[in-house]
Amino acid sequence: MTSVAEQMPDTVENAAATPEVALPYRELGLKTDEYERVVAILGRRPTAAELAMYSVMWSEHCSYKSSKKHLSQFGEKTTDAMREHLLVGIGENAGVVDIGQGWAVTFKIESHNHPSYVEPYQGAATGVGGIVRDIISMGARPVAVMDQLRFGAIDHPDTARVVHGVVAGVGGYGNCLGLPNIGGEVDFDPSYQGNPLVNALCVGVLRHEDIHLANASGAGNKVVLFGARTGGDGIGGASILASETFVDGVPTKRPSVQVGDPFMEKVLIECCLELYAAGVVEGIQDLGAAGISCATSELASNGDGGMHVELEKVLLRDPTLTAGEILMSESQERMMAVVAPDKLDAFLAITSRWDVETAVIGEVTGTGRLTIDHHGHRIVDVDPRTVAHEGPVYDRPYARPSWQDELVADAASARHLPRPATAADLRAQVLAMVASPNLASKAWVTDQYDRYVQGNTALAQPDDAGVVRVDETTGLGVALSTDANGRFTKLDPYAGAQQALAEAYRNVATVGARPLAVTDCLNFGSPEDPDAMWQLVEAMTGLADACQVMGVPVTGGNVSLYNGTGEPGRIDSSINPTAVVGVLGVLDDVTRATPSGWTEAGAAVYLLGATAEELDGSAWADVVHQHLGGTPPKVDLAAEMRLGDVLIAAAGTTAHAAHDVSTGGLVQTLVDSSLRFGVGASVDLGEVAARDGVDLATLLFAETGARAVVAVTPEHEARLIELAEGHGIPAARIGTTGGADLSVRDGFTIPLAELAEASAATLPKYFG
Repeated sequence: MTSVAEQMPDTVENAAATPEVALPYRELGLKTDEYERVVAILGRRPTAAELAMYSVMWSEHCSYKSSKKHLSQFGEKTTDAMREHLLVGIGENAGVVDIGQGWAVTFKIESHNHPSYVEPYQGAATGVGGIVRDIISMGARPVAVMDQLRFGAIDHPDTARVVHGVVAGVGGYGNCLGLPNIGGEVDFDPSYQGNPLVNALCVGVLRHEDIHLANASGAGNKVVLFGARTGGDGIGGASILASETFVDGVPTKRPSVQVGDPFMEKVLIECCLELYAAGVVEGIQDLGAAGISCATSELASNGDGGMHVELEKVLLRDPTLTAGEILMSESQERMMAVVAPDKLDAFLAITSRWDVETAVIGEVTGTGRLTIDHHGHRIVDVDPRTVAHEGPVYDRPYARPSWQDELVADAASARHLPRPATAADLRAQVLAMVASPNLASKAWVTDQYDRYVQGNTALAQPDDAGVVRVDETTGLGVALSTDANGRFTKLDPYAGAQQALAEAYRNVATVGARPLAVTDCLNFGSPEDPDAMWQLVEAMTGLADACQVMGVPVTGGNVSLYNGTGEPGRIDSSINPTAVVGVLGVLDDVTRATPSGWTEAGAAVYLLGATAEELDGSAWADVVHQHLGGTPPKVDLAAEMRLGDVLIAAAGTTAHAAHDVSTGGLVQTLVDSSLRFGVGASVDLGEVAARDGVDLATLLFAETGARAVVAVTPEHEARLIELAEGHGIPAARIGTTGGADLSVRDGFTIPLAELAEASAATLPKYFG
């Protein structure tokens, strides 16, 4: 057979005449049956350029071919009532939510996991850059970012490499853009050793009338590529790398990771906003995964006609790039716009003023085809829908893993995990948990991020949710929280995903915001492993069901698969399944947001909610006993919503401080709330323990949901009790703020200085 490299140029005409030419479809990530389907669609073999387009657009990362069948339930389970505030839903670059007063917010979370293992700094940095451009492309000004990070064992020799690079990449890119980083999580677990998770979220603000969508309509309109030049970085990048499993700690394919330039992106933000204000953009798409292949095919597929592109007009950093490489390149800081001919001069004048390189590379047609020429040779002639939206959809086999029953049976109660026998034991366990990697202070990470740039941040980590002001006149703003618990999801994927939603919902309500909408990033193992596929399906179903009950629609998100290094069918074949859920809420006035720590002595401390004997999957089981087994805490969505109503009603007037109870249990909530502003507390849990029928250790360490701690000044106690009783939420006065210690009667007394030292020392110990 003849090699395609010998056919120069490989035109559509040549492809039709030379069916015997061998194409390297396997090397580009296509399976044999997928390649055969491309041939059937075209009625001939593809050209090299067409193969490049199909290979990246049909990758798992871009096409969702293994998850699309199950993702549909998010739309199917969205009721009319849930759509009340939804202006743009699933299917666009990001969802858009109405927050009132003519304002809207757009937000989304996406993964950049595999590139961040290969090259941590650039992988993480370009993950931030990519999600920011999704927000820009909706017509919004980005106002804040968040990140969800998962790393391997903290003492593994490779973890420091990944942590240093990822944290520097997230902080470096976001700080250079001038975007505050207002929240997120950092967790360590051996399951992530070869597959760190780097999930980045961005939120932007816009007026209702400023929404822009990704479509190419209107024959004769011009296709304009602007921003950075196209180079060889990221060719095949995340779109192929994220569709492969790592073998022996390295990816089986190592395309170059994208290289970011945050200063170029900052200019691009301002340039785009001026283009929108001038009314010179008909449609727009950012260039992320799959680059020009994605932008052209999606714009054309979403439009009412077709598109013709002259590829030699693309401005290049590397003139040696082939046509296929130009189409596959994932070079950063690029946008593609559709511009009416009579507005082109005004468009070019604005990009020139911002010194943004711009090239008119094609136009919208009425043919219904996407055609691309390179130096006068036709190298692409396809139906854009077959590239962008009609790729393969798999109904992957899945089944409850053979090891799942054994894992569930291995409960804390079955193991008889010993509780602390003495007050000294209890004190030692509390300090061990406070110093453990997943509960210790993350200041080493977050201090590398600017949390207050732009001056609109009302709350940020370590508060329960990040809060950003949208309107300076009225104080209108939004709150955001992202949460996940891979241990819970390992024990029960359905319930674990619901727990992630419940915690994010609770965090947003804790600061006083009304939850409105959801974005998610589903990080799982290989879809070709029935065990991992079962986890994914269960988690998606659990999340969709919970969103329907809680009345918060999923507006968009991301699925990241092939996060595994082990053999299929084994309990350790992939990462702990990690369903990251972001919840967005609205506050009428951000000055009324409730902080997560008490600021003064003399406030009464109340525990809202009841505690059950639920220690499976807890931080206590992990840190004290190195144990994972049993079933996660039961999810009570109705109780979560009632608790949320109490917390929202208490914000701004009744509550002095509020903090949810989640990872680490009640004791971690008390530690966090005391350390937040250096004000201690004296606590007596005897009556609550008797009421709930649990011992002191369970009350302190259990991770039962639908609970929060609220501090109120004495004159507001009656109002808090009234609110709780009115919503059917148990409320108990458990202590008083003040002093320099955290003291639990019949348990322990620990100086705040000792707690702070234990919490603050862990990450610097390992990372300097």
